[in-house]
Amino acid sequence: MVFKPIKGRVWKFGDDVNTDVIIPGKYKFKTLNMKELAEHAMEGLDPNFSKKAKPGDVIVAGKNFGCGSSREHAPRVLKELGIGAVVAESFARIFFRNAINVGLPVLESKEASKETREGDILEIDLEAGVIKNREAERSYNFRPLPSVLLDILQSGGLVEYLKKKGTYVL
Repeated sequence: MVFKPIKGRVWKFGDDVNTDVIIPGKYKFKTLNMKELAEHAMEGLDPNFSKKAKPGDVIVAGKNFGCGSSREHAPRVLKELGIGAVVAESFARIFFRNAINVGLPVLESKEASKETREGDILEIDLEAGVIKNREAERSYNFRPLPSVLLDILQSGGLVEYLKKKGTYVL
């Protein structure tokens, strides 16, 4: 399998970014339209985030990213915005799996979380497990995702993977 590198500008957030910050609850029950919901992504932390984020950009955060509710709206709105990946020191497990299931790469790297600054340009090689910070001229390793998760990401999410494969095989 061959992934093209994910390359984008960093949007930096702290620890414990919960799913109600990623997509506020006051919106997620009004519509299922992801494009409309994505206009409100991260607005409690940065009211203009959805207008500033560009396809391929990377969210870098601290510990416990995606804690809170288990709804898959949170990773889906980030994917709808075109976020290329989320890099964090750690993730809430349900967010991690929901992100993979919707085709949004999520990577754990303590060094990248601590050293990366907003506006840096990152280039991520999912297969090699390397994040290159083009601004700081640094590289950070992360444990590569298992091949089945890479297959799911490459397919565009679990539903598309199941359509192609017909089954979920470890």
